[in-house]
Amino acid sequence: MEANVDHMSMWSLISNASLVVQLVMLILVAASVTSWVLIFQHGNMLRAAKRSLDAFEERFWSGIDLSKLYRQIGTTPDPDSGLEQIFRAGFKEFSRLRQQPGVNPDAIMDGVNRAMRVAIAREEEKLEHGLPFLATVGSTSPYVGLFGTVWGIMNSFRGLGQVQQATLATVAPGIAEALIATAIGLFAAIPAVVAYNRFAARGEMLIGRYYTFADEFQAILHRKVHSSDD
Repeated sequence: MEANVDHMSMWSLISNASLVVQLVMLILVAASVTSWVLIFQHGNMLRAAKRSLDAFEERFWSGIDLSKLYRQIGTTPDPDSGLEQIFRAGFKEFSRLRQQPGVNPDAIMDGVNRAMRVAIAREEEKLEHGLPFLATVGSTSPYVGLFGTVWGIMNSFRGLGQVQQATLATVAPGIAEALIATAIGLFAAIPAVVAYNRFAARGEMLIGRYYTFADEFQAILHRKVHSSDD
């Protein structure tokens, strides 16, 4: 009985599986480990981006002079603050165009708008980094595991064809080792899908706030350039 239990242990089932099934398991384990590394990294990055966004908005709306704020963040930049990068891009373009003679206010605002949209696009790329891999793992891992299961069951039935009497004791180990591949596939897929959906939603929320800030900042600069023009 004890020998039978050892034969049906998880490690024994994996070590006795066919080479193809073991390769499938190895691929799925590697995908799962990589997914968890990305999940922790992306989660930390999103939390840092949210904290930096809230902190910069508080500074921006505190009534500080925009030129002074631009100099401050140039001296001590925050690499996690996407909003800071957007502000710097917009105000830098605004200052540069205003110093050029003969540039009308509408051209200045068009330049500011383009500069901030480019900065937002860069921040969007950062927020989406790693998400395609999580989506791929989440969508393909169950099928990869199912392939390993089907292959293992095929081998089990081929082995049964070589014995005269098939019993549960001879069938169970082969089917069990094949089903482990599906279990590992689900173990890799479920966290990846949950993390992808959560990160995508949080990323869209941050991008929405970036666009809202860009529109509000543009309105401030629009009033500034037209009042100085008058």
